[in-house]
Amino acid sequence: MISPVAYESELTWLSTRELAARIAAGEVSAREALADHLTRMDSVNPALNAIVTRDDERAFDRADRADARQAAGEPIGALHGVPMTHKDSTDVAGLRTTRGSALLLDNIPEKDALIVARLRAAGVVTSGKSNVPEFTAGSHTFNRVFGTTVNPFDTTRSAGGSSGGAAVAIAAGMQASGDGSDMGGSLRTPGSFTNIVGMRPTNGRIPHALPANPWEWLAQPGFMARTVGDVALMMSVACGPAAGAPLSVAEPGSVFDRAEFTHPDRHGAGAGLSGLRIGFSSDLNGLFPIDTEVDAIVRTAADVLASAGARVDDDIPDLRDADEVFRVTRAYDFAADYRDLVREHRDEIKDAVVWNTEMGLALTVDELVSADEARSRLAATVASYFATHDLLVLSTAQVAPFDARMEFPREAGGAHLSNYLEWMRASTIISATGCPAVSVPAGFTPDGLPVGVQFVAAPGRDVDLLLAAQAFEEITEHHRRHPAL
Repeated sequence: MISPVAYESELTWLSTRELAARIAAGEVSAREALADHLTRMDSVNPALNAIVTRDDERAFDRADRADARQAAGEPIGALHGVPMTHKDSTDVAGLRTTRGSALLLDNIPEKDALIVARLRAAGVVTSGKSNVPEFTAGSHTFNRVFGTTVNPFDTTRSAGGSSGGAAVAIAAGMQASGDGSDMGGSLRTPGSFTNIVGMRPTNGRIPHALPANPWEWLAQPGFMARTVGDVALMMSVACGPAAGAPLSVAEPGSVFDRAEFTHPDRHGAGAGLSGLRIGFSSDLNGLFPIDTEVDAIVRTAADVLASAGARVDDDIPDLRDADEVFRVTRAYDFAADYRDLVREHRDEIKDAVVWNTEMGLALTVDELVSADEARSRLAATVASYFATHDLLVLSTAQVAPFDARMEFPREAGGAHLSNYLEWMRASTIISATGCPAVSVPAGFTPDGLPVGVQFVAAPGRDVDLLLAAQAFEEITEHHRRHPAL
């Protein structure tokens, strides 16, 4: 349980930028930052179950070596000495990576995933792994190995997923930002549920490189943080082309090194929204059901955008093809990733993973061709829409954080939901478009539960997307509200 007075220090709620700056200036050592990070973890994690693997001894060794390099006057990276855990589905060399499955309890990768390698090259001190759903399936973080990760704003509620452990670590002050991945909302939904920022980038911004599938596009690595500026900082060190990644975006990560992210209010709060043309509909004109209390909060964002000088209209693209594209592509990807495990260990894998994998194995050539045709139509729709609009804005999630004992909500907006994907359609529809999207805190329900709003831009316009999201963040300041632990 959380101690009567949870440990908190002057470092607890610093942004990643602020913490990195203090370490670089010699005001705080990497060892001191790590010790503070682990003490906060000791204080609040037992009740939240966000961090499931610790690496304290080696982390202190890394921190000491970072301090020694700095003392010797060696060059340091943008994240020098910043402590951070990584998502338990992302390979970290020498550190257990289970993907939330008992089948992988002894899995010790020999090599860092690209996103981790780039973070560590920038100076991050790895300290452990954060919880995920089994095989990252579903936007609620629970598994039979480590149990359920709960929401710091209400520990009876879900924190979302699949990057739920990372989201809770950030929202609860254990770390300022963290990595994750997003196929059907796995960065955006937990961001919405825990009052932080979660971004799904354009395909190839953070490349899929060999030996992983370099052609994968539906699932994207990315970041969460308490501020948009910190997400931009993380993108600046992790983005850029890579060998063995044919879908890499050619632009370097330095395109995210914008002065606006370092000094967000230098032109006045919300200045980045002035003149933008934004299409707004909380539910994409009825394309998916949404709970009334969530809808009411998301709708307030339209007034915020308009008051900042944006031209807000209800012109919404027809994204009906997105459901087919997402359903077929996800099923295919699950079959590619898990077919052997399901065949050999079916009884040891949760039903949702078996269901999605077998759906992929049953796909016909006609279904694959139809999905490709739908994706082509969807791409044309997106291109046409963003020729006249800068952003599309809608809800991130269809429901507020739900009872953590449930596998998934069975109802949204009065509509029955028959499977674990239907309540995620506010995010899965956008995933299918290939557009970059970010969830930003939008407010709270009467019960004090966070609700996010989703900003979407044209593929490749990730920087513009973050600048607009940051402008909204500056005006509303919802991100400044932390859970009362």
